Amino acid sequence: MTLNVVSRIDHQVTVRNVLISVSDKSGLQKLVTQLLDINPDIMFYSTGGTFNTIQGFLGQKADAHLRQVSQYTGQPETQGGLVKTLDFKIYLGILTETYNTDHQQDLKRTQAVPLDMVVVNLYPFRQTIAKSGVTVEEARGNIDIGGPCMIRASAKNYLRVASVVNPDDYGMIVAAMEAGGGKTSLELRFRLAQKAFLHTADYDRMIADYLNKQSFADVSKCYQP
Repeated sequence: MTLNVVSRIDHQVTVRNVLISVSDKSGLQKLVTQLLDINPDIMFYSTGGTFNTIQGFLGQKADAHLRQVSQYTGQPETQGGLVKTLDFKIYLGILTETYNTDHQQDLKRTQAVPLDMVVVNLYPFRQTIAKSGVTVEEARGNIDIGGPCMIRASAKNYLRVASVVNPDDYGMIVAAMEAGGGKTSLELRFRLAQKAFLHTADYDRMIADYLNKQSFADVSKCYQP
């Protein structure tokens, strides 16, 4: 396999398509409405509860600016939200490189769009295991899979995509885009990628530490033979 070595990119990238899937919805309304003010043609792609929240505060504007990920991919969400975003069109949209002709042909072939910003925070694993009496099965159910994948993919492609994991950064990102004419800079995307990989590393470390502290007896008593 020959890895792509990228030498040509756009240092400034206009944010046209945004993927949002968050457990922590603090600051979400302000972020979405401000991004819409910056680019009146912006499109948001979202899942489950996040979609419902955005639809609620966008009102009639949602028809023109919001799409369900399941509608976009053509694949319904798995029961309980187990599989929502793990789809070829999603990851092609995140990982595609602007000046790679094969990638551009793949976008056309699949009718996918390049995703310019990914806003994701993860299932509340830390809060779950902090509860008194929590079982290993309850903890297992709160291990996020799609979220870390989206974060890692968008952070890897900081060449074009802004990976946003912390609601505390929303204001800074909006301010930078307002100053940059609706665009993200390479420096901003790289700084966000640094934060994103720290975030997923901490998340995985937390899960590994928790599981390594559990006895097999604690695990087996959760399940009937």
